[in-house]
Amino acid sequence: MSAREDVRVPGRPELSHSADAVRAGGYVFVAGILPVDASGALVGGDDVVAQARFVFGELARILAAASCAPGDVLKVSVFLTDVDDRPRINPIRRELFGVARPASTLVEVSDLAVPGAKVEVDAIAAVP
Repeated sequence: MSAREDVRVPGRPELSHSADAVRAGGYVFVAGILPVDASGALVGGDDVVAQARFVFGELARILAAASCAPGDVLKVSVFLTDVDDRPRINPIRRELFGVARPASTLVEVSDLAVPGAKVEVDAIAAVP
């Protein structure tokens, strides 16, 4: 078994007892990313597109901190408070992943950990 390395990215809020990602066994496991700034305040207001743009941008930052890129993502999970928002956020997702097509799960949830949050994303990437 290879060593485990916690990945923390400067400017990311610490909302719970977790790392931004964990690198181990040739993979990077990215924790759920909510649309919140360094102080834990909601980003994007009531706009799911603005929230998703922020969340996918944070995913790219976390992957870079773990020496990965969006094309290294094998699996992504998207949690939405309204599944009908999927077509609105898909263009942002395509911008990030380009031609890479990670395996994906989309789940509608009744609520997320931050009041007003409409989207949360986590991912698993292979270390290049």
